[in-house]
Amino acid sequence: MPDTVHPEVTWAQRSSDSDAERNYLYVNLKTPDVPKEESKLSITPNNVSFTGPSGKGVTYSVSLDLYGEIDPENSKVNHTAREVELVLRKKELKLEFWPRLLKDSKKVHFLKTDFDKWVDEDEQDEAAEDDYANNFGGFGGDEGGLSNIDFSKLGGMGGAGGMPDLSALAGAAGGAGGEEEGEEDDEDLPELEEEGGDAQKSTKIQEVS
Repeated sequence: MPDTVHPEVTWAQRSSDSDAERNYLYVNLKTPDVPKEESKLSITPNNVSFTGPSGKGVTYSVSLDLYGEIDPENSKVNHTAREVELVLRKKELKLEFWPRLLKDSKKVHFLKTDFDKWVDEDEQDEAAEDDYANNFGGFGGDEGGLSNIDFSKLGGMGGAGGMPDLSALAGAAGGAGGEEEGEEDDEDLPELEEEGGDAQKSTKIQEVS
């Protein structure tokens, strides 16, 4: 019999008291090598549950009783080779964040904050337009749009403040800047004194000018 284990679960959230499309939870179930067609995912207003066998003799199984209610019909799913990504629409429009993901306040060892997607409650308006939350297929329907993209590869695109990671661009710009600085340094170097003394240097200056 294959071992049954809890998958690692990561989560983040956004909130809004006026825009339902900006009032949701990110929940990722780390379920590598679980074929979509062999998994079972259930999303109800108060619970998310998942079971699926991997190709490595392990069955992942988890049931999450949620802190508040969600809207399953407007929640979205993206099943990749490494994880199951969920965007769960919160039912209640409310500016305040949920204090936790689960109904029970007891700490759960497999549940972690997704710091790549997390922004603080008071920094939501400063965050970039929301990622991919409203762009991939809906739960229980035809998964269109970006539903087959492995969104985990975009993790580096959002930091705690929701802004893109520009370190690579900065490095490239720094390389270009380094060449320019090198040219300027060459211009600032004093000319080598050649034989001939001051007269020859004077002639050289006149020629340059």
